[in-house]
Amino acid sequence: MAVFTEVAFDDARALVGRLSLGELRELRGITSGIENTNYFVSCAHGDYVLTLFERLTFEQLPFYLHLMKHLALRGIPVPEPQADAEGEILHSLYGKPAAVVDKLAGGHQLAPDLHHCEQVGAMLARMHLAGRDFGLHQPNPRGVAWWAETVPLVRPFLTPQQLALIDSELAYQQALAASAALQGLPKGPIHADLFRDNVMFDGLPGHEKLTGFFDFYFAGVDAFLFDIAVCLNDWCIDLDSGRLDEERAEHFCAAYHRERPLEGAEVRLMPAMLRAAALRFWISRLWDLHLPRDASLLKAHDPAHFERVLRERVASPWHFGS
Repeated sequence: MAVFTEVAFDDARALVGRLSLGELRELRGITSGIENTNYFVSCAHGDYVLTLFERLTFEQLPFYLHLMKHLALRGIPVPEPQADAEGEILHSLYGKPAAVVDKLAGGHQLAPDLHHCEQVGAMLARMHLAGRDFGLHQPNPRGVAWWAETVPLVRPFLTPQQLALIDSELAYQQALAASAALQGLPKGPIHADLFRDNVMFDGLPGHEKLTGFFDFYFAGVDAFLFDIAVCLNDWCIDLDSGRLDEERAEHFCAAYHRERPLEGAEVRLMPAMLRAAALRFWISRLWDLHLPRDASLLKAHDPAHFERVLRERVASPWHFGS
């Protein structure tokens, strides 16, 4: 999230008026993230988040917004898109696609312990189960095809050692993606970006309860295992070294497994998918750092973090239950 497009108070007031959310009281830009323009909007009827989509098109967005609506209707705590009088949840502001969704209660847990990891693991499994009958389909927009397109763009910025790693890992993941074993994994809509700052908790310290997942704008249909790997690489690691915290990882996966039992192939392929998830975010962070877009509030993430994570996953494979 960032502010690429400045939204005037009067224009935001007109939009929330069309959505019958009451008088607009406050409009405040959100500085975190790197993809879309986001504002907190406080209205007479509650608090919401206004998003203007800077890359996604009107044609692409129904998948994301209707997935959120689908999950919300099945009891998964996600921001629910707000509809106008005609029932439309995709809107327009300054000629760009826009949406207004519920603001989740609480805040981020940036230093998670076993308690937090178990809750995220269990809710992720419930989300996967709830999405199995979702009617729309699109592939993971940041999957293997996107990696292959983007690596040539960032190669000029890499050292020889980095080039050797990124080329060898991309080749490994392309071969894996074409294998029958990977293609046979359980699939469905995945979040694909469920980092610590995309989950909310509320409550007293030591007793926080998960209040929701948000920012579904990298979602797509892919192996559920990829979603698990993305989470493990953020929720269950030492941030300084990139090493996996095996106790947190075990608790995360055990909580997930109680809700949706993992298949044998998922357990066997977990080390490879942990590498895939690390590669995906190393590539995207390289792209965001070296080929940035203008934004009035924008802070690119350090790609070196996921380079360290990838090297750790190659050097130290981990299986659930090992």
